[in-house]
Amino acid sequence: MSQSREQIVSDITAALKGEPGRIAIRGARKVDARGVQDHYWVVASDGVIRYTGTDDEAFESACRSVGLDPADESCIIEADGRLLTPGYIDIHAHGSWEKSFDDGPDGIDIARAGHAWHGTTRQVLSLITNPIDVMCANLRNVRAKMDERPDVLGAHLEGPFLAMARKGAHDPECLKDPVPELVDELLEAADGCLRQITIAPELPHGLSSIRQFAAAGVVPAVGHCDADYDMARRGFDAGAGIMTHMFNAMNGLHHRKPGPIPAAVEDPRVTVELINDGFHVDDPMVSLSFRFAPHRTAFVTDAMAATDCPDGAYKLGALDVNVIDGHARLVSNGAIAGSTLLLEHAVRRAVLDLGISPVDAVEAATLTGARAFGYDRPNPVTGDPIGLIAPGFAADLLLTDPATWTVGEVWCAGRKLR
Repeated sequence: MSQSREQIVSDITAALKGEPGRIAIRGARKVDARGVQDHYWVVASDGVIRYTGTDDEAFESACRSVGLDPADESCIIEADGRLLTPGYIDIHAHGSWEKSFDDGPDGIDIARAGHAWHGTTRQVLSLITNPIDVMCANLRNVRAKMDERPDVLGAHLEGPFLAMARKGAHDPECLKDPVPELVDELLEAADGCLRQITIAPELPHGLSSIRQFAAAGVVPAVGHCDADYDMARRGFDAGAGIMTHMFNAMNGLHHRKPGPIPAAVEDPRVTVELINDGFHVDDPMVSLSFRFAPHRTAFVTDAMAATDCPDGAYKLGALDVNVIDGHARLVSNGAIAGSTLLLEHAVRRAVLDLGISPVDAVEAATLTGARAFGYDRPNPVTGDPIGLIAPGFAADLLLTDPATWTVGEVWCAGRKLR
């Protein structure tokens, strides 16, 4: 990294507030949920992919149609066989570069830059359990950021409506039952920015709150719960559409007590989150997820402030965290406290270490998360759909090294971030 992190944050923040440019890339190996194509090109303008293909003459015509001269090498990006994928989409992450998304406007800018630098072009900002007034203030910060920059998709509340027995690294003093008044207070503070909220459905008002949030356009997620199979099914039938980091902070699979996981797996309406860092979920279970929930497994990071940072002491909300060998645990009780994962690394692990197909790995980091909120089609939040490389989709693009799956160049809505 030749630039300082401070300069990167400044440059990315400025780029996202600026106007999109014209993009013409050729000679790439395209990988997205629809498959792999070689000798691929893409032309974009005004933040939208206009043309794609493999024919050289068609590429020249496409360039001219957006005002680019195909003979002018300074206008054309030669991919030279690099991978061209959609920008990664993380629907569950808390921070990076020593900042959390709970740390105010500047904290959001810094933490987002850490993920954007590694190819995560769109992100749902996860907020940790805190006192209700703090969570409301943090929601308002996310709402304001959505007006400033296209990469912020909205907020995810991981709490405060979690089971005490499955609280993980969440502050037990702040956990609540989701009574209607609290739901209304959070929805009012969010002002339309709340995308998902993790709820333990077995709480006294768990199912009614799932219905209440779903009616308001939020996607409730079953997680951090002590629910059994039947209760989880009731949660999904009530309107929950996501399982928060499957396998973690919930009852596991058992042949006589199946728990909530089979309820999510058998329900085609449900997207299952998966943390592929080799620590939260063992590799055979990651591979299993792709087999029993194909096209519905979304890589998420659950990344906290220590992401892309050295080991040491950090904070998760008000709680102290130690990071050793890249693994975050609470100082108080040793509970896992989020991850230090990047989606770039999750995709790399899937392809290079686990043998998951590039198409499936990229889909898990792009289209699956977009589809969970309807962002794979035109919508009020992103405008243009995201998650694929196709005409009409937003120009969220990555050029990646095919040998190492290391992200090089990054565009979000036609804006060059790296």
